[in-house]
Amino acid sequence: MEGRIWLFSWVALSVCLLFVISPAPARSQGSDHLFTLEMVVSYTISHNWSIKAKEQRIAQAVALRKQARADFLPRLSTSYGYTRFSEAKESPGSVLNLPPPIGSVQIPPSKLSTVDNYQWRATLTQPIFTGFALLSKYELARLGIDISQLELELEKLNLALEAKIAYFNVLRARHGVEVARKAVEALNSHFKVAKNFHEVGMIPVNDLLKAEVELMDARHELVKARNRLTLAKSRLNTVMSRPVDAPLELEDISEFQPQEEDFTALISEALKQRPEIRVLDLKIAQAEQEIRLAKSKYFPEIVFSYNYIKEGDEPNVSGSPYHDANYWEASAVLTWTFWEWGKTHYQVRQKEMLRQELSYLRNSMEDQIRLEVKSAFSDLEEAEENIPRAKKAIEQAEENLRVSRKRYEVQVTTSTEVLDAQTLLTKARKNYFDALYEHKIAEARLLRALGKM
Repeated sequence: MEGRIWLFSWVALSVCLLFVISPAPARSQGSDHLFTLEMVVSYTISHNWSIKAKEQRIAQAVALRKQARADFLPRLSTSYGYTRFSEAKESPGSVLNLPPPIGSVQIPPSKLSTVDNYQWRATLTQPIFTGFALLSKYELARLGIDISQLELELEKLNLALEAKIAYFNVLRARHGVEVARKAVEALNSHFKVAKNFHEVGMIPVNDLLKAEVELMDARHELVKARNRLTLAKSRLNTVMSRPVDAPLELEDISEFQPQEEDFTALISEALKQRPEIRVLDLKIAQAEQEIRLAKSKYFPEIVFSYNYIKEGDEPNVSGSPYHDANYWEASAVLTWTFWEWGKTHYQVRQKEMLRQELSYLRNSMEDQIRLEVKSAFSDLEEAEENIPRAKKAIEQAEENLRVSRKRYEVQVTTSTEVLDAQTLLTKARKNYFDALYEHKIAEARLLRALGKM
C-alpha cells in the first residue's frame, strides 16, 4: 500500500514538473507577421520616416521659441584689445612768466600716454523698448510650434489613410487570387469532361480546344493575380517602413455594414475638425504678428548698457600712470530711424497682403474640404448600393453555371455556354470583392475628409 502511495506521489510530482519546465506551445507559423487593420495603422505611424521628420520639425520650433525668449533677457559680452600708437602723446612745452625776481620759467614737455595700450571690457546690454518687436518674434515662434504639431497630425492622418488603402488592396488582391484559383479549378474540371466527351465522339475537337484555351487563360490570370498580391503586400510593407519582401499576413475584413450619415452634419464636422483649417488659422495669426513686427520700425528703440573697463600699458591691464586701473560706465541709448523713403510702410503693406492671401486660401480650403467629403460620401453610397447587387449576381451566376453544366452533361447545349457561364461567375465574384473593398476604402476616405483616423 505504501509502495503504491509513493509511486502515485512520484508520478504526480513528475507531471507537475513537466508542466513547469516544458516550453509554451509554439505559435502557428507566420503568426508573428499577422496584422489587424489597427495594428497596421499604429505600426505605420510609429515607424514611418516622415513622422520622425515631422517630430524633428517640432523640436526645431521649440528651439526657435527658446531663442526668441532669450532676446528678452540681458546679454553679457566681453572683449580684450591691444592698441599701439606710432608714438607716445606728449603735452607741448611752455614758458611760465612769473613776477620778479623769479621771472620766466621754462616748463618741459610731459608724457601723456604710452605706445602700448591694453584694454579689457565687460558689457551688459538690456533692451528696454523695441517697438514690440521682441514680443512679436516670440509669438511667431510660439505659433510655429502649434503649426508644427498640426502638421504632424496631418502627416499621421495621411499615413493612416495610405495604410488603410494599402491594407484593403492586399485583401482585394488576396481574394482575387482565390477567385482566379476557383476559376482554374472549375475550368480544369470542365476541360476533363470535354476531353472525355471528345474521346467518345460526343463533341467536336473545336469545343475541346475552346475549353483548353479558356483553361490556359485562367491559369495566366491566376499568375497575374498572385503577382498583384505580391506587389500589394510590397506596397503595404513600404508604407509601414518594413523591408519590401517582409512576411505579411492580414486579418480579413469582409463584413458589410451600411452607413447612415447626414451629409450636412458631416460637412459641419469636417470644417471644425480638419487640421488644415487650423493650420491656416495659425498662419493668419502669424501674419498678424508679422504686421506688428513690421510696424515696430515706426517706434524708437531704447537700450541700456553697462560697461566695466580695465586698462593698462601691460597685458595684465592693471593700470599705469597713464591709465585708470578700472572704471565703469552706464548708458541708455535711444535710436530712432524715422525716414527710409517709405521702406517700413511697404513692409507693412506686404505683410497685410500676406494675411489677405491666407484668408483667401482658407476659403479655398473650405471649398476643397466640402468637395472631399462629398466625393467620399458619394463613393460610400455607390459602394453600398453595389455590394448587395454584386452578391445577388454571384448567386445568379452560380445557378446559371450549375444549369449550364447539367445541360452540357446531357448534351443539350455547347461547351461555349458553360465557358460563358464560368466567365460570368468569375466576373461576378471579382465585382463583389471590388465593391466590398471600395466600400472599405470609401469609409477610410470619409474619415480622412472628416479629419479622423
